[in-house]
Amino acid sequence: MLFDHCAECQRCCNVESGYPPLEITLTQREEKRLGSICIQIKCDHLGNQGCTLGDDKPFGCTLYPLSYNPQKQNFYFDADCPLMDVYIQGLADSQSEASAHLAKVTAGVAKLEKTDPVFLQQNFEVDKAYFDLKKITPFKTKTKSKKSSQKATL
Repeated sequence: MLFDHCAECQRCCNVESGYPPLEITLTQREEKRLGSICIQIKCDHLGNQGCTLGDDKPFGCTLYPLSYNPQKQNFYFDADCPLMDVYIQGLADSQSEASAHLAKVTAGVAKLEKTDPVFLQQNFEVDKAYFDLKKITPFKTKTKSKKSSQKATL
């Protein structure tokens, strides 16, 4: 499974020495529930098998390794995540874990655009300052009516 690697890597939940702490952007609802999450060195919610919050983890963490720019309505990928190439290749298969992840976060973004657009902008600003973001250009699968595949921009 694609995201099984995350429990081993844990790069996204650790801050290398010399870098400033990473304040996880929270939605209004998450802030009420969790207060705040700031990663000084290692996230307090990181266990041996990954995030101990499970399905209750913040949307910004669920979104990762993606980042969403609400102004351009584009998704970006943290190029430092070792899953980048596999994830992007997986988008060519609508049944892949990468496609399921993208669909899940796209639905979450659509909801947040209506209920908490400030979160989306703040999250992108933090991501842009902290991560090496690369625009995603996934591959569309070939169809019988088209002779060549085209790249789509999210």
